[in-house]
Amino acid sequence: MQFIEFKENDLSAIGLIENEVHAYPWTQGNFLDSIKSNHTCLMMKLNEEIIGYTVMMFVLDECHLLNISIKKSMQKKGYGSHLLKEVIHQANLAHAKTIYLEVRASNQTAIHLYDKHGFNEMSIRKDYYRAKEGREDAVLMGLVI
Repeated sequence: MQFIEFKENDLSAIGLIENEVHAYPWTQGNFLDSIKSNHTCLMMKLNEEIIGYTVMMFVLDECHLLNISIKKSMQKKGYGSHLLKEVIHQANLAHAKTIYLEVRASNQTAIHLYDKHGFNEMSIRKDYYRAKEGREDAVLMGLVI
């Protein structure tokens, strides 16, 4: 398993995963903005296949996890944990003191993963995400490292 910075020419493969796993996916423009903003954009490869990716923004001593996704066929096999451990590793390398993220309140699988890795619920962001009918709350979670 490798963690490699992704570039603009990787966006078509990343976009396929993004569209497969998210009801309201990031656009290629969103990913391109992150690359141009020098966010930490990593893909996870297994046998040369991209199976996941993450986008992190560092500001001062904080890491904001903006996106983390695993290809649908590779989910529930521990790869999400591997990718989240890499996020924590990158935050440590950057001397971040806290990692923050938002997660859909309905995404209990992701919330369980974050709990397992020591993240704590900090608050609820009302109507944060688009939803089929209106808006959905986000759970703001954080990990002090």
